[in-house]
Amino acid sequence: MTETLPPVYGGEILHVHLDTGETETETLDPRDARRFLGGNGFAAKQVAEHVPTDADPLDPGNVLALAVGPMNATPFQSTSRGVVGFVSPMTNGFFDSTFGGTLPQALKTTGFEGVVLHGRAPESAYVLVDEDGATVKTAPDLDGKGTYETCGAVRKREGVGYDTHVLATGPAGDNEVRYACLLHESEMREGVAGRGGAGAVLGSKNVTAIAVQGGDFQPEPAGDLRERTVQQMGELMAETEMLQEYGTAGLVNPINEMGKLGQRNMQREQTDPAEAEAISGERLKAEYVTEDTTCANCAVKCGKHVSVEAEGITEAKIPEFESLFGTATMQEVYDIERVMKANDLCDRLGVDTISWGVTVAFARECAEKGLLDEDDSPHLDFGDADGLVELVRKTAHREDFGDELAEGSFRLAASLDEAADRYLYGTKGLEFAAHSARGLKGMSIGYATATRGGSHHDTRPTLQYDGHHDETTEGTPTFAARIQHFTALGDSLTQCRFVSEGGWGARVNEQYTEAINLATGWDLSVDEVERIGERVYNLERLINVSRGVADREADTLPRRVMQEPIPDGPAQGMYCPPEELDAMLNDYYAYRGWNDNGHPTTETVERLDMEDVAETVG
Repeated sequence: MTETLPPVYGGEILHVHLDTGETETETLDPRDARRFLGGNGFAAKQVAEHVPTDADPLDPGNVLALAVGPMNATPFQSTSRGVVGFVSPMTNGFFDSTFGGTLPQALKTTGFEGVVLHGRAPESAYVLVDEDGATVKTAPDLDGKGTYETCGAVRKREGVGYDTHVLATGPAGDNEVRYACLLHESEMREGVAGRGGAGAVLGSKNVTAIAVQGGDFQPEPAGDLRERTVQQMGELMAETEMLQEYGTAGLVNPINEMGKLGQRNMQREQTDPAEAEAISGERLKAEYVTEDTTCANCAVKCGKHVSVEAEGITEAKIPEFESLFGTATMQEVYDIERVMKANDLCDRLGVDTISWGVTVAFARECAEKGLLDEDDSPHLDFGDADGLVELVRKTAHREDFGDELAEGSFRLAASLDEAADRYLYGTKGLEFAAHSARGLKGMSIGYATATRGGSHHDTRPTLQYDGHHDETTEGTPTFAARIQHFTALGDSLTQCRFVSEGGWGARVNEQYTEAINLATGWDLSVDEVERIGERVYNLERLINVSRGVADREADTLPRRVMQEPIPDGPAQGMYCPPEELDAMLNDYYAYRGWNDNGHPTTETVERLDMEDVAETVG
């Protein structure tokens, strides 16, 4: 019996060839829907099939795959996110970055589960997608414009206001800053595909924006998915009270109290409570927040807008917790108004606040240790708030020392004395996020094995903060791997991580299984649902193996994490020495069914029913 595609899927993937403007559609195989689900899974499969293993991330051979999932535009809470998949200019491996707002839901209603951009446009352009396909529109006048300005200009040009949903790169993407991001301005809440360099990839294709106009397709769940989500609403709202009140900035004080919030390029992991309070969600809420914002189909409203009269900011996105780590605590800058200015500039110029902030902190320590000349690289004193703002502009435009900052900390380190390596904080070419690689054992092995490098969206810190996983190495490799299954599944569903962890559970469980079955009409078990996440994660690993960026040598941590224990505070003495990491890698590889060098075995590929896809990767 031939399997049919559940009606929650539109059924097609749209391929856009930027060099010619031609398009073609690919019919979604029902088998692939079961195997890869959507979003992240679909994006990874497109990258595996269409990007040559030797393609440079900034060459036309790379693709940018924009994908949605089976739950977009259904009642399932906060499946408002989209995924962009590509080979990263930071890591040279597979990367997916998610974003919220309204565009993903609009894309779903076109009937396209994904839009894949191939090649390079001959002139500066944007891509308009609707239910009839896509058009590449020449637009040289958008060169150099900021993200918000580009979104507004494209909406105005298309003549239907907010019925056109736009995802844009800014000057950083135009200038191929390696960690340039993409910003989606929405009438509800901004969405940012922040990490890995999606903006640089789009900019390398001579494309400034992707615009989507929704269509008439409406996904039809097989069962009463709405009733099931209503049942979950009470738990969701109860478990996300902090996010509703303060957004992710509400994490500053509690994580600083744990002694696990990096300071001064990770020289310490705790600051004075008064300094933490100065940049906290509580202070932002009391003095600067003007309104709550939210993505499509989400009651949590974790987004906030802030106004800062002294900085000329009337409506800016509140700095997220990760951004406060990168642009405040890592810099020892606690002037919250200057920090908000720096973050607003990052958003408007298209700069990832995490990689940029950690790179600047790295450069500041190198200057402190005499490895950088102050005359050639100004503004590199810890605590210099005005210099922080100036460095955003210089990085986005690749001016002066900003040209070197635009390459990221790993490439900057390679240009300096070899002693600079000891001050890096990241792995596989990507800077770590805020969640301590020394203070959280799950993050130690999780970061080391992350397909995205220093991403906190592979292994998550949430259960560790909540005390649901002890800070020992026993069982931690399996814990990290199964959380990686959970995150790969969630990004394939395209559900917001905060909503999923708060309302549905921080591991793959019966609740997700029930919801997926109600949506699709399938009869999957919990184990089969977890296998989807495992399959997607293994596909990402196979892509990276084929590109020569995934093996035991690459699965490592920086010197500071492995050789310098946290010096003081509640987490004093915590770190991950090389022998501890090596033992955890042995257990992790064994659990995953990978060989001693960290490569998925033939038996594992067969068990996960992905021999055909593995062949396309090489």
